[in-house]
Amino acid sequence: MPLKKLQLKPGVNRENTRYTTEGGWYESDKVRFRQGMPEKIGGWERISANTFLGICRSLWNWVTLGKQNLISVGTHLKYYIERGGAYNDITPIRLTTAAGDVTFAALNGSPTLTVSDTAHGAVLGDFVTYSGAASLGGNITAAVLNIEYEIVSIVNDDSYTITAAVSASAGDTGNGGASTVGAYQLNTGSATGVPFTGWGAGTWGQGTWGNGGITTSPIRLWSQSNFGEDLFFAYRGGPLCYWAASTGVSTRGNIINLTNYPASDGVPTIANIASVSDIFRFAFCFGTNVIDSAVQDPMLIRWSDQENVFNWNPLTGNLTAGSLRVSHGTEIIAVVQARQEVLVWTDSAVYSMQYLGGDIVWNAQLMGNNLSISSQNAVAFTGSAAYWMGKDKFYKYDGTVMTLPCNVKRYVFNNINTAQFNQVVAGNNEGFNEVWWFYPSDGATTNDRYVVYNYQEDIWYYGTLARTAWLDSGLRDRPIAATYSNNLVDHEKGNDDKQTGVTAAITASITSSEFDLDDGHSFVLINRMLPDVTFDGSSATNPAASMTISPMANSGSGYNNPLSEGGNSSATVTRSATVPIEQFTGQVYLRVRGRQIAFKMESTAEGVAWQLGSPRLDMRPDGRR
Repeated sequence: MPLKKLQLKPGVNRENTRYTTEGGWYESDKVRFRQGMPEKIGGWERISANTFLGICRSLWNWVTLGKQNLISVGTHLKYYIERGGAYNDITPIRLTTAAGDVTFAALNGSPTLTVSDTAHGAVLGDFVTYSGAASLGGNITAAVLNIEYEIVSIVNDDSYTITAAVSASAGDTGNGGASTVGAYQLNTGSATGVPFTGWGAGTWGQGTWGNGGITTSPIRLWSQSNFGEDLFFAYRGGPLCYWAASTGVSTRGNIINLTNYPASDGVPTIANIASVSDIFRFAFCFGTNVIDSAVQDPMLIRWSDQENVFNWNPLTGNLTAGSLRVSHGTEIIAVVQARQEVLVWTDSAVYSMQYLGGDIVWNAQLMGNNLSISSQNAVAFTGSAAYWMGKDKFYKYDGTVMTLPCNVKRYVFNNINTAQFNQVVAGNNEGFNEVWWFYPSDGATTNDRYVVYNYQEDIWYYGTLARTAWLDSGLRDRPIAATYSNNLVDHEKGNDDKQTGVTAAITASITSSEFDLDDGHSFVLINRMLPDVTFDGSSATNPAASMTISPMANSGSGYNNPLSEGGNSSATVTRSATVPIEQFTGQVYLRVRGRQIAFKMESTAEGVAWQLGSPRLDMRPDGRR
């Protein structure tokens, strides 16, 4: 028989059985396709040894007039600006007490200090910095007190506890004196959604009568944009904040109110999303309050006076300030600044906001209805189209809304933790024409999987990787992602995992669907394989990978598969062949027999990069039994 060339269709297909998808790929991990051929993805490396506090859910990159390349980092605990590998805490202060409002009480032999402050408004995990405090008389000195603390427990509305670096002594009988001032940072948020059930939980009609509903407490999500070189930002359900680049990264941001900015007028006090129109220079709030009302309307959109982020009241001469309310849905979920428009997603529709000027100023046009979106960060804009993950399918907007055909849809949505939808994050990887989505698998409470759409080749692939936020290359050389190690990493750098500073190999693999040998009726003996692999880009001296041929006696019988995927040990040919492939391997000899086979390519060593071409098999007929 002539050599059989393995030319498989690009992309992964999990919508059918292994045998039905003959001629394609069925499983992948840390592998992408380029010009139709599978290859290992690039490695990643931490940008510095520094870390931040909390789980990062938001990244934003810009350059100041002084040519400082900055990245804002929003976590569930704090808000930072990264510069030169250092994370600078700019979390705004929500409350500064009067001198003497804060007092301390110590217990001999314990590092726990009880802090009294009437109506402190703090929640568990909040951060507070004390100043002006005097020694309690013993080990708890002024130097011990006058630093930043994290609140470890809430006693009541008027007191809480912190943990000092030393234990109190018998002499610590003071209260810190009459000059103590407490500066409370913005309340912290949740790292993960916490599902809860009961009457009133969930939407009306959800679940069976008498059992109540199911819903999830929100996680801390940030939104931000630039107003010139300055930063305009907010967390979901929080106040508007502003950081001026001229003040430097050692200066905290401020809540926009009359105290911090006396010229402010009509500024929203609460919003779910904050944004700025790049071209027309309006600041926006989505899901905000009406002027002179503290009640939040999750479907209300307000914008500031043009060129003025501090004035939002159209009744005081700010002729371009205004508002509108969208009608389809129950709350605004996501917002993306696109070309000549601002795209707004509710939980059931998508709108296009466009600048009209005149008395109307901004108009919102309904572009699609009866759809869904999984999270605030589930949208990626590529420059020509927006792609997003819904709650049961993927979508695309390029002037019109369409459902995106997906060959791994069932694999993704049948194995996703729906209680943690808010953690889904999308990111554009423009260098490879990819949109990535990171999501938590079923049973996981953190992002542990990804799915990729290659919009140039119109194919899908997937794998396992834990990322919480993504920022495409643009102002920086490479894409940047946030990890659960509380740091940022450069992606597409090298061939290995250097997330913690220690080099570790990346295991990358791709497995084909089952396909017939010859006509699929008779057994075929494979005795030789001619690999077609390039290791260009490897840093290892002798890069290598492995190829595995797994034969089957009958189509669809599977190999090492669980019963849920059609596995049947009685019908499986157990013998397979795994052969090492190096950069100068011309051919390898093996001896496997079957009617169908599946093919796998895998690398597990450090410093390896590879791209697979079209391997060939030398085989001959071997009977029907």
